[in-house]
Amino acid sequence: MTTIKEQAKKVESEIKKLDEMGGRVGMRLLGMRDNAFNRYPLVFVMLSSFGLVATFYGFEKVIDSVPYFAEHPHMILITGIAVLVFTGSLYKKLT
Repeated sequence: MTTIKEQAKKVESEIKKLDEMGGRVGMRLLGMRDNAFNRYPLVFVMLSSFGLVATFYGFEKVIDSVPYFAEHPHMILITGIAVLVFTGSLYKKLT
């Protein structure tokens, strides 16, 4: 029969093995991710660009659907500046 200390040592060694294995798997996945980006940089750039443009286009369509903003485009500018000032002052207070 094994003692509690021996069992604890076995458990600790198994945990250490699992931790080392997780590190190796993580590094392998990180390498695969870097490889995919290095192999297909144009695909990643195109997908990122599409996401950014789609977001801006969506914002534009939402703003166009508000009748007041469609009739008074200068209010879009004023509202945008007000939002930037508000978020800037909020950021300043939180940091």
